Amino acid sequence: MIRTEGLTRRFDDMVAVDGLDLEIATGEIFGFLGPNGAGKTTTVRMLAALIAPSAGKAWIAGHQIGAGNQEIRRAVGILTETPGLYARLTAMENLRLFGRLHQLDHIDDTIERYLKMLDLWERRHEPVGGFSKGMRQKVAITRALLHEPEVVFLDEPTSGLDPISARVVRDFVANLKDQGRTIFLCTHNLDEADRLCDRIGVFKRRLIRVDTPQALRQNLYGHTVRISLAHPPSPNHLLALKGIDGVEKVEEADTDDGHTLRLSVGDPQTHNPAIITALVGAGAQIRFVEQEEASLEKVYMDLLGDDPPNTEAQP
Repeated sequence: MIRTEGLTRRFDDMVAVDGLDLEIATGEIFGFLGPNGAGKTTTVRMLAALIAPSAGKAWIAGHQIGAGNQEIRRAVGILTETPGLYARLTAMENLRLFGRLHQLDHIDDTIERYLKMLDLWERRHEPVGGFSKGMRQKVAITRALLHEPEVVFLDEPTSGLDPISARVVRDFVANLKDQGRTIFLCTHNLDEADRLCDRIGVFKRRLIRVDTPQALRQNLYGHTVRISLAHPPSPNHLLALKGIDGVEKVEEADTDDGHTLRLSVGDPQTHNPAIITALVGAGAQIRFVEQEEASLEKVYMDLLGDDPPNTEAQP
């Protein structure tokens, strides 16, 4: 659905996007993560045929940027971080206006469907100038979908929203995926990206790494199993773990909730039964066993080095 080859954008002497090679499948939610100024918004503008690349190629919904710009603009919907709505117009009037700009006829049914999905139908006749940020965001999302685009670019869709509104928007994004839409999600909300995205790209002018959230954790840190014991581990316990297939490293640690062993394990689901059997056979009293995972924030921080995740949206 989206494919780029060496996509590059320069502004004077600055390279904002440098040689982006990327493929995103139909129906995928792809998270695009990076610090402010990384080039995320510039990438979206190129992919939506709003600005031309300095070099490279890209195809959106089968249309090549440059030759097929008009077709691309019909095929994509965009939610910017600061969507412009007419404050004196009602939600319905705003949406009908943008529907006319898209040359759409009979769009009231479409407006009704999306506003109901976003819990805003009862407020449709109120001026958006009196809406909260979350309500305006929902109107803007509806506007981006009026022409039923195949690809939807979302830039910080839940930024600044209260937890209830943010959940409604997240559920709505998941529903778009179920409809077969391809979602390109720019966000600084790492928990949101972790929950929503099929794959994630960590980006800073260049694409640093692309994978599923789970694979990013596993490839960078492997699997860690935490075993809480009722008593300190004895030499017999540690000896019992030696030579067990899949156990790569064993560390002892005293924690607030007791005595702990941390094991680096190739595949916990395969190797945990043998580990537990060996420890119990050596006299260990096991309180619980759990798999520990690195947070997506740690993955992000380590991939970007000294660049911390920024809670403010990029301009």
